[in-house]
Amino acid sequence: MALETVGRPCGKRPCKMQAFRIWDINQKTFYLRNNQLVAGYLQGQNVYLEEKIDVVPIEPHALFLGIHGGKMCLSCVKTGDETRLQLEAVDITDLSKNKKQDERFTFIRSDSGPTTSFESAACRGWFLCTAMEADQPVSLTNKPNEDVMVTKFYFQEDE
Repeated sequence: MALETVGRPCGKRPCKMQAFRIWDINQKTFYLRNNQLVAGYLQGQNVYLEEKIDVVPIEPHALFLGIHGGKMCLSCVKTGDETRLQLEAVDITDLSKNKKQDERFTFIRSDSGPTTSFESAACRGWFLCTAMEADQPVSLTNKPNEDVMVTKFYFQEDE
């Protein structure tokens, strides 16, 4: 029965990609601007700009995150002292939890009541975040408990 595999990690069979809606606790949704993922308040004719997050679960709390039908994936890249979130043109279904080079695409999902946070598996201690101001890039922070960035999201399967 197909329903049994939804949201479960993949074994040998191909993973099922699911679309999710994501918005931060301040109600900012994700959208693409100049090939950069940003978070802001979309209203009126702009609501169609909202990006759904494509998810492939790989372990009970680990997943790959993408947009545009899984053709662009979120990754955590560390260069020198800088750790940043980047969108890479990689097919989410080609990623594997068994490949070391794919670890940068892996995020650990932690649920706390109705909200969810996402920690990079490659850069432990760095969390997906949005700025307090609208229309700023979605990024990563290593200070999840400070009130400078928002690291708690509502994450809901798209109907």
